[in-house]
Amino acid sequence: MKPTARRGTLRSLAARLFPTEPGGAPHPYGVLPPLLIVLTFVSGLVDAVGFLGLDHVFVANMTGNVVFLGFALAGDRELSVAASLLALAAFAVGAAVAGRLRRGASAARMFEPLVAAQAILVAGALALAAGGAGRLAVVVLLALGMGLQNAVVHRVGVPDLTTTVLTRTLTALAADPWGPAAVRRIVSVAALLLGALAGGALTLHHGARWALAAAVALLVWVAFTAYREGAARRGRSDRS
Repeated sequence: MKPTARRGTLRSLAARLFPTEPGGAPHPYGVLPPLLIVLTFVSGLVDAVGFLGLDHVFVANMTGNVVFLGFALAGDRELSVAASLLALAAFAVGAAVAGRLRRGASAARMFEPLVAAQAILVAGALALAAGGAGRLAVVVLLALGMGLQNAVVHRVGVPDLTTTVLTRTLTALAADPWGPAAVRRIVSVAALLLGALAGGALTLHHGARWALAAAVALLVWVAFTAYREGAARRGRSDRS
């Protein structure tokens, strides 16, 4: 598919997620909405690796880790206090680093470099897993990457597409009247479910390395697509 055709497809998907009201201005998010859906799928992939392939820990869903930490402290031997603490700390460090980096630049400009950095961290986790390194080191790299992702997603602020936390999404889906936002919420929930399904199937039947490899490939694609979109946007701005 040619770059222009790909961008057209992504913009069409974005328009379905954020339809323009008659006479209204188009949404300002460009191709970000479908890219965030892909990142939501990635969240499901890496959480499947964390829970099923490592120490029963989440690397994306920090709410779950806080609960797991409580269970582990209460004496559940299937859960690891160290793994939950490391995941929480690494996630916080990743989010803090991303927060500092983006203070001097717009969120849109920081999106692709931070997603690219996340891809590098997940690739590092893949290398460690393939080399038989300790599980906690893999947890740290994955949680660092998810901290980066959540910080930049928080900053861009696309409604209903948080990529990890779905409790409020499900609440809004059930409580609010049906409308365009409901479609976004359903797609977001489905993306996380499908990511967890794919990650779980790969991890259980083929090993965590395959799920991590899929996550790396998707993150590289998201970063590259965001870069191409940004370059095209800057080119149009220079010509105008």
